[in-house]
Amino acid sequence: MAQTSDTPGAAGPAEPAKKPPSNLAMRLLTAAIAAPLILLLLYLGPPWAWLIFISLATTIGAFELFGMTHAGDRVSQVVGVAMSLGVIQVLWHLGHDPRALTTLILLLPITGMLLALVRLRSIEGAALRLTSSVFGPLYLGGGMATLALMKRDGGADGPGFVVLSLTLSWLSDTGAYFAGRFLGKHKLYPAVSPKKTVEGAIGGLFGSAAGALIGSFFYLRSLQPLHAVLLGVVAGGLGQLGDLGESLLKRSVGVKDSGGIVPGHGGILDRVDALLVTATLSYLYLVFVHAH
Repeated sequence: MAQTSDTPGAAGPAEPAKKPPSNLAMRLLTAAIAAPLILLLLYLGPPWAWLIFISLATTIGAFELFGMTHAGDRVSQVVGVAMSLGVIQVLWHLGHDPRALTTLILLLPITGMLLALVRLRSIEGAALRLTSSVFGPLYLGGGMATLALMKRDGGADGPGFVVLSLTLSWLSDTGAYFAGRFLGKHKLYPAVSPKKTVEGAIGGLFGSAAGALIGSFFYLRSLQPLHAVLLGVVAGGLGQLGDLGESLLKRSVGVKDSGGIVPGHGGILDRVDALLVTATLSYLYLVFVHAH
């Protein structure tokens, strides 16, 4: 008797594989869930709670960073994370003391060199490990610290400047994505990021400038529209360099994403590569221009 398709072991027609959700759909879903929770903590939570959240995100991002630069060396990774959190603590508690800041800047290179010597491992990658031990904590810890400092020191406008930093990063990325997808023809920097285009970069500038301008009319009305556009262009443009910088690091060590903790987005480091720049510049604007 011939086997029918519902007989056990029969080779019936294969069911079509379910198409996985697109990366864009996953990004939007993740943002829709995370954004309201982050905004609630930012606007309604005390500064210390926001600092804890920033420190947790920094911890994950630092493990991703030093996992790439110090692959297989858990001790150095833990030390790198501790140094990054130490930078945040110094800036939070002693940021107004020039002696503390000078000590931080002078001791980081010595600490990074000592770590590289104690945890030598392969001599071929020693330069990367040494420089990343100095650069990583200051860049990641310092950039993330500005998000906490803006909420604490910005008064009523503090949370708005944090949102502005997030907006500049996100809308620059969004503008670049759509402009590059529909208009992109000329490669921007193929050796570092083959998919990025000049048209996408320009779209990113328009996105960040528009986002800053909208912010000045809604949630950050103390920000002058002209200043908003200029900050959007400068911070948004340099934020794209932060994105390229992380792409350079990932390509140099042969990884696609820094991690996989954020569905559709990769790792924490993949999400804050531009934010580290936009937040830093927004904080500097807040301190040196807006506060006066």
